[in-house]
Parts: sequence; structure tokens; C-alpha cells
Amino acid sequence: MVESKISEKRWEKSFEPEIYKKWKKDKAYRFDKGLKKKVYSIDTPPPYVNSPIHMGHATTYVLMDMFARYKRMKGFNVLFPLGLDRNGLPIEMAAEKKFGVKLTETKREDFIEYCRKILAESSDISTQSFFRLGISFNSWDLGTDIGDVYHTDSDDYRTLTQNIFIDLWKKGLIYEDKRINNWCPGCQTTIADCEIEYKDISTFFNDIRFTVKETGEEIVIGTTRPELVCSCGMVIFNPEDKRYKHLDGKTAVTPVFGKEVPIKAHPSAEIEKGTGLVMMCSAGDTTDIRFFREMGLKPLISVDKDGTMNKNAGFLSGLKVRDARLKMVEKLKEEGLHVGAKRTTHRTPVCERSKDEVEFIEMSELYLKQVDFKKDMTKIAKKLNFYSENSRKILLDWIEGVSIDWPISRRRYYATPIPLWYCNKCGEVIVPEKGKLHNPWKEKCPVDKCSKCGASDFRGDERVFDTWFDSSNSPLYVLKYSKDDAFFRKSMPCSLRPQGKEIVRTWLYYTLLKGYLLLDKPIFEDVFVHFHILDDKGIKMSKSLGNVLDPREILDKCGAEPFRLWAAVEGNLDRTDFRCSYDRIDGAGKTLAKLWNVSRFISMFDAGSGKAELNDLDLWIRAEVSRLVKLADKEYAKYNFHKPMIEIKHFIWETFSSHYLELVKNRAYNSEGKFSLEEQRGAVSTLNYCLETVLKVVSPVIPFLTYKVYMDLKGEDVHALEFPSAEKTAKTVLATDDIVALNGAVWKAKKDAGLSLKSEVSEAVVPSIFKGVEKEIMLTHNVKKIKYGDVVKVKV
Repeated sequence: MVESKISEKRWEKSFEPEIYKKWKKDKAYRFDKGLKKKVYSIDTPPPYVNSPIHMGHATTYVLMDMFARYKRMKGFNVLFPLGLDRNGLPIEMAAEKKFGVKLTETKREDFIEYCRKILAESSDISTQSFFRLGISFNSWDLGTDIGDVYHTDSDDYRTLTQNIFIDLWKKGLIYEDKRINNWCPGCQTTIADCEIEYKDISTFFNDIRFTVKETGEEIVIGTTRPELVCSCGMVIFNPEDKRYKHLDGKTAVTPVFGKEVPIKAHPSAEIEKGTGLVMMCSAGDTTDIRFFREMGLKPLISVDKDGTMNKNAGFLSGLKVRDARLKMVEKLKEEGLHVGAKRTTHRTPVCERSKDEVEFIEMSELYLKQVDFKKDMTKIAKKLNFYSENSRKILLDWIEGVSIDWPISRRRYYATPIPLWYCNKCGEVIVPEKGKLHNPWKEKCPVDKCSKCGASDFRGDERVFDTWFDSSNSPLYVLKYSKDDAFFRKSMPCSLRPQGKEIVRTWLYYTLLKGYLLLDKPIFEDVFVHFHILDDKGIKMSKSLGNVLDPREILDKCGAEPFRLWAAVEGNLDRTDFRCSYDRIDGAGKTLAKLWNVSRFISMFDAGSGKAELNDLDLWIRAEVSRLVKLADKEYAKYNFHKPMIEIKHFIWETFSSHYLELVKNRAYNSEGKFSLEEQRGAVSTLNYCLETVLKVVSPVIPFLTYKVYMDLKGEDVHALEFPSAEKTAKTVLATDDIVALNGAVWKAKKDAGLSLKSEVSEAVVPSIFKGVEKEIMLTHNVKKIKYGDVVKVKV
């Protein structure tokens, strides 16, 4: 026995900075595309650069890091890049807020400069937090090499977005059309269905009078949007509603506006809702929009882009929608056409970013075809490996609900420009060559004359792409699509897409869609979907509720390792969400302390090079370790670190420390010479085997502690080693339950007698399976005499 090779008495969070700085300096995890190893690629979700990471980010990224570290140990060449999202509305909104400007009232060049100032001033808090968490990204340097940090607003990334657009255009998958779209008055842009949330908003259900032209009778219709009477296109009733069958085919005259519209039977009307009669307006909601398409009605749009009523609304023109609603009710009352109103809750579409109520505006936009490929996308969704399987349904449900093609153009500034020019004479579309970033809004058309009419007067498209059209290129970017064909062919498909469930319908779906349209196959092999982070009471974390934990504060107080261990233990994919609290994270530090103390103890013993004689205790604990290795290898491969870490925690605390260590101490020390040198080596070699193997198995989870301990013990980087294989050992007659039952019976007998654990036991009856370890039982429990029988009996 020698002094402990680990000089520090306890694990301290202050050890972590020195380690991660060394990893960074040494470029320990840099991707080398020249290696012949199979590539394992992780399509990391790029967080917005201008805001600190939250608990969801931190948890997701440490789990991704566990996957990356495990795969490296399994012999893969791991592509694990860091991307930072710097495009789109969040940056623009930050610029508007900081500089007190509005995009719609600012020159494009000036507004883009404001956005760049925001990005230049934004701190590297996010990057530093990832750094401190021990995330083993390939590189911390910005660049365009494989594995480098990338920005979604870089010329390189935006060029890829434009290249992909051009490929899809040439395939005939993109077209322009003027149709009713979701419009956010706050963001002043078209938004896709996936960018809409629904909120229950308190409003009034107004009963108003219409007149039947042919009979003069009055009919009462209930509506939450009386301001849209001007755009009413039809009145409907349910075909089974006997009250209104006599109205079928007749004409209704709208109140105030006097517009004549047909009355027809249609199943969209609910007999029990309101009066049973429904006015169908051009764009009151998505139901109205679908109805107008189905019935072939020409829409009359009465709301402008700025959220005010237009000339089609007559006397309501110029009013904000809510003000127009009140004004219309007032007018209806004046003319005796308002029967009454009752308060109700209306499920209202709102923009997921600005939270403004969505309006429906007719505009010309570019669309990517998706409706035609719903069956193909369903097949892909069923083909992918989902972890957990429960997450697949989120994607399948979204695909099932797709009803219109994806509007990909937006009327904003800080995003990738749409690379199109148009002939001002004949309208011909000019698509440039791939390979460089195009800015049609300020650059000259790449051709001198229109190929169709010969004119030389062009205008550049001033729109930009939807942010998701950019973001959904991430796996194509990291695998070097259209840039390094050899590497792309070698590395496709991307191994893993890890992400949150709230963006399955956006980031995951759109990425799969574009991958299929470009490559005719899935872009991923595996999809890992994590869930929401809840507080200890099961409530979603929210600043307004005051239950948010800041990862930076956790790192300051606890360090990375307790957080990482908590994430692994808590990350049960069979549950819907993670529960998080400071106490839960801090509590994980106790296991770190235990492993540190065990490591210090074992480091005092050197087995040497001589023959080691293993007894049944050694064979038993080695078998337990081998079982854990098999379990971890199997479950880690399925992105499940929860189950193995639960068992490993129990092993460290109970099986190994409380039982094996207690029984084997005397043989390891052998201070009184009661064991042969070979028997002592058997104990010491087993202690070291168990520790080294457990350190390797848990190293993807707690990389700092395992790195330091293994370096102190062996002078090697544990993360550069192969993942352990289960040891083939001779069968043992002992089982864990036998050991626990024996030790438990002795400890209980002493406790019941009011004795200390060191007190003498005059006689113990134990099963005969313990004959091979009789000496250790006697020394550990101070037993003077042992007899053999079927049941453990202890006489103190």
C-alpha cells in the first residue's frame, strides 16, 4: 500500500476550468475527415446568439455531449459542430427595441446595420456556458472547415440556403401564388401554420340580424367577428337542421352593408352552436379560408397588412380590427340589428413570437410544395428511429394536418435574400447560378437581356426566406452538401437529430421535407426528442412564475458535473418531462463525492505484476461490473443514459461501497498477513478493475471528474479510450442478494443489541456458498465462529 495517487481530499468544481481550458487548447475533439473511421454526425440545434442559454438548452446539449463522447469511445469519428443562429425575427426585434426603430419605417441598409450592431455587441455568454458544461464540440473557432463553429447568417451558410432554393426551383417544387396567408401585424410578415399558437381569448358572441331577400324574414346569426360582415360570402346551416331547410338556395342580405350572399346547407355548420346559422367570411379564420377554396368563392379581404380595415370595410376603413369590432356593434345597435351578446372564450390564432392575433391577408408569396408529398413524408416518419417511440406521433399528427404548401417568403430584412430577379416587361423569372451569395434587392441582375422578350430592365426580389427555410438546412450544411461531394456521400445520412418536442412540427418536419425533396430519402437515421423542463412541482418553468433556474447560476454554485449527472439520471424518455430543482442538481454532487472518495481509497493500492488469486467475492463483483457494462452499452446506444446511471449510482453507493469494499478491505490491506500475497493481489486487482471500468462507463456523463481521476491513476485520458467490454470471468456461487442478506443480518443483529458494528459476534450461521470467503466474513464482522446452514442466523 502507498499513499493515494489522488492528492486532493474532495472533488471541487474549481477543477473543471483547468480541464476544459486544456481540452480547448489541445483541440482535443477536433474533427479529422481524413480518418478512416465511420462518421457519426450530430445535427446540433443552433441557439440564438443574442440571449443566454436556458435550462432546456443546457440539458439538451449535455445529453448530446454524452452521445458524442460515447460514440467516440465506440470507435466513431464524431462530427459534433456548434452552430449559432443569427437570423430572423429575434435579431430584428432586438434591434427595434434597442435602437427605438421600426423595420417598416427604416431603410433596409440602415436596419441591417442595426442588426449587425446587435450581433457585434452580443456577448459570448451562450458559448461560454457550453464551454463550462464540458460540451465536446469539434471546435470553438469560427470557420468553414468541417466541425468549425458556424453562424446561420454567414455568407457561407446563406449561400447554401440559396443553392438549395435554386435546386428545388429547378425541380419544379417552388412556385409563386397570390392567396390568403397567415399574417402577423406585429412582425409585419407572412407566417406559416407551424408558427401559430392558439390562445383562448375572452370575447363576445354577437347575435345579429340578416334578412332573407326572397321572403323578407329575419334570421339571426351569431359571430365573434362582426367587423367582417363586409366580407361575408355565404350563410350556411347544417343539412340535418330542419329549422332552416326552407332557406336552402335562397339569398341572405347582410346587415349594414346590404350585400347579397347565398344560403346553402353545409356540414361545417353545427346545429347546437349559436343559432345554427353561420356567416362564412373571406378570411375570418382557417376554417373560412378552406371553405372559400372548397366552394370556389372569390375572397374579399377587408384587413390590410398593418392590421387596419381597408376600403372594402366601408365606414370601418382605417380602424384597427378591435376598434372596428366595437364600431360595428355600435352601428348594429343603432339600426336595431343587434339582438344581443354573451361573453365567450374564442380559440384565437396568435403569432408564436410576437403574440399578436393573426389576420389573414391575400398576398403573393413563394411556396414550396408539401401537400403532394404527405404520403412520402409519412413513410419517412415511420422509417426513422425515434427515441422515445412516443415522439413519433407528434410528427405523424403534424404531417396528417398539413393542408397547404409551405409559404417560404417573408417581408423582413435580416435573413437570407431570395435569389430571384424579374423582367419588368414580361415578368420572366431569372434564376442565377449557384455558388455565391446573391442580394437581388441591391445587386444588378446577372443577365443583361431577358431570354424571353429581350428586355434589359429587371427588378430584384426584395423578400427573404422564412427562418425555418434557413434552419432546416443544418444537416446539409454540416455534411457539406454541394460543397464537398465526396464527404457528403460518405457521411449521409446524418446520424442524429436531437431536439425539443416543441419544434418537431417546424425544425424536424421541414428538415425531413427538404431532405426528401432534394435526396429522395431520409436525411437522418435517428431522432432524439427531449421534453420540457419543469420545476420540482411539475410546473413548466416561466419567468412570470418566478420558477426559472439559470444554468449560469447552477454552474457558479455547483459546477458542471452535478448538473450533468442530474440530466442523465432525470432523463427518462418514458416520462413526458424533466423535473428540475436546485436541490435535485445539488444532490447529485453526493454521488460525485462518493465516487471521488472510493477512487482515492482504491488509488492507495497497487496490485503489482505478480499472480492474482480471485475468490468468489471478486468473481461476484466483477460479474456485477460486467452486467453494468452490458447494460450501459445497450442503453447508451439507444440514447438512454437514465437507466444505466440509476443502476450505476446504486452500484457505487450500495453494491460496491457498502458490501464489496467492506468485505474486501482486510484482504486489500492484509496488514496482519492473514492472506497470501496472491489473495491480496486478487482483491487489489479487482478493486482497480472495478474502478477503472466504472470510470470508463460513466465518463460520457461526468467527463471532468473521470478525466482527472483516470489521469491521476493511469496517466491516460479516459475519453481517448475504447468503451469497455464485459469481462468473461469464471462463474461464482455468490449473488448480490446473498451478500446483501448476509451483511444486513449481521448489521441488524448488532443494531438490535445496541452494539457498534465493530462489536464481536460470537457465532454466525451462514449458507455454505460462503465457504470460499469465510475468512473475510469473520474479519469484517468480527465473527468468532461460523457454522453452515440454510438460513443466516447471528448470535452476538
